[in-house]
Amino acid sequence: MNELSGAEARRLVLVAQGFGNRPRGRVTGAHLAAAIENLGVLQIDSVNVFERSHYMPMFARLGGYDTAILDEMLLAPHAPATHVEYWAHEAAFLPVDSWPLWQWKMQLARERHSRPGSWLSEHRALADSLVARLHNDGPATFTELEGPREKRRGSWWDWSDVKRTLEYLFEDGTITAIGRTTFQRIYATVADVVPQHLIDAPLSEPDARRALMRDAVRALGVGTLTDIADYYRFKTAPAKVALDQLVENGDVVEVAVAGWTKNGKPVAGYMLPDSTVPARAPAVTALLSPFDPVTWNRDRASRMFGFDYKIEIYTPAPKRVYGYYSLPILMNDALVGRIDLKADRKAKTLIVRSAHWEPNRPKDAVDRLASVVRDAAAWRGLESIVVEEWGDAAAELRKVFG
Repeated sequence: MNELSGAEARRLVLVAQGFGNRPRGRVTGAHLAAAIENLGVLQIDSVNVFERSHYMPMFARLGGYDTAILDEMLLAPHAPATHVEYWAHEAAFLPVDSWPLWQWKMQLARERHSRPGSWLSEHRALADSLVARLHNDGPATFTELEGPREKRRGSWWDWSDVKRTLEYLFEDGTITAIGRTTFQRIYATVADVVPQHLIDAPLSEPDARRALMRDAVRALGVGTLTDIADYYRFKTAPAKVALDQLVENGDVVEVAVAGWTKNGKPVAGYMLPDSTVPARAPAVTALLSPFDPVTWNRDRASRMFGFDYKIEIYTPAPKRVYGYYSLPILMNDALVGRIDLKADRKAKTLIVRSAHWEPNRPKDAVDRLASVVRDAAAWRGLESIVVEEWGDAAAELRKVFG
């Protein structure tokens, strides 16, 4: 069995995740598309206190870029589509070429929805009318499809019959989202926007699970069974079946990683057989989204980086330890702190609401953090930086920014 040190595992993970390979010149659409393809999924979140989550992994890996290019790629309707949205991890953008990998999941949803008493069975006329409207009139948002708001119900997050029907049709692959406007999905029928050769090439559930598990191993670099299963949100039992088959076929190899234990016992890791451990960590300083694949699995972040992470959005303000929406700070192969940023767009000011160090940080950490904060402000078109008085890293940044 192969053996890795903790440092080797971290280096393998970060390079697999696309760090340390920034373009020398302007970031293009091709760079952005390649980064998304490498990640496999780009998770969506609506919080916009600094910047929405799906923009952040690209900034962390590629540096400052024109978000209008990513908007055109992900948010503007295209037929045929290049990227679509689906429940792959959580709600996420993914390359349309991965459509065959998810059709088994859509088929299971269709089977559930066809059962007597299910929502779509009971509202088939509404579902058919929505699909017909999208086919005949083209892509549309929920608001455009619903028209005047029907009486509020007080359940299902106050969803209307139209919204609930759209969600089920989205889940079962009858319709998809090929963009967003004001953070509403732009729906379209799959038959109208997904290339037919992809629709005609579904993988069986076992084949698709193996392919997705292997892709998760590739994207993670190295991971435990639970790490790999979590990447595409598989339950552990079917994930283990798929992973065992990959190991048996030689597509994935087992590895022992120093320090990876549970209840005092070693936990196996898995990586691709042709993986090459980088000789050194990528020379990178980056701010990570809470929903970046490096940190979205909190147990993995703790095991790999010794970084105990929680977003405190739902924690009452007086009880917050680090801030409302703190971003992990990556330097080389270590998570060295967290910083809570707010964009005051009207005043064109980036506000550092708090910043805290972890115990082990490089000697030049404050200079590197100040540099990436400047980059973040410039990236979002903010002309000034204000640092508030919360946290030891904030105290050091105040000396830089005044």
